[in-house]
Order: sequence, then C-alpha cells, then structure tokens
Amino acid sequence: MATEEGMPRKTVEELAEDSIEDLKVRRAEKSAAMLDVDEVELAETLELPGADLSDDGPTVEAMPRQADEFTCSKCFLVHHRSQLDHADAGGDVCMECS
Repeated sequence: MATEEGMPRKTVEELAEDSIEDLKVRRAEKSAAMLDVDEVELAETLELPGADLSDDGPTVEAMPRQADEFTCSKCFLVHHRSQLDHADAGGDVCMECS
C-alpha cells in the first residue's frame, strides 16, 4: 500500500483491526443481500394452504397408452413392448423390475 511522505504509517495491529472491521462490514452486506434473494424466492414458490388453484390447468398433456406399450405391474410405469421381460400372474413386468 502506497503512502504519501509525512503521513503516519499504520502499525500491524491497526492494519489487522481495519481488515477485521472491513470483513465484518462486507459479511453483513453480503448476508443481507443473500437474505433478500432467498425471501423473494421463498415468496414466489410458497403455496399457502387453501389457496385457490382452480384457474391453473395442466401444464403437460397426458397421452393414452399406445398399442405397442404396456404398464409394468411392479413399478406402474408405461414402457415400450421391447422392455417387457416377462408376464406373470400379476401382469406384465419390465426388465428393470425383474
């Protein structure tokens, strides 16, 4: 750090105190900014109990099961026939569940 001639130099203790105080101020500013962002995100994602969601429609259109698909009797997922491992008394079972 450059100083002008005739200016008193700070001691190591004074420099350490200044640095600690600066760090405290920066930490307080940083945490305040982070809290503001978190509060905004929380307010946007918060769903209150009893909120009226009647005007919200589905965001994804569901398609009926196709002729070349089956529903696994263990995981209840719809798979293509190529994923069929075997059929037992409970129904069709996919390769992942067998």
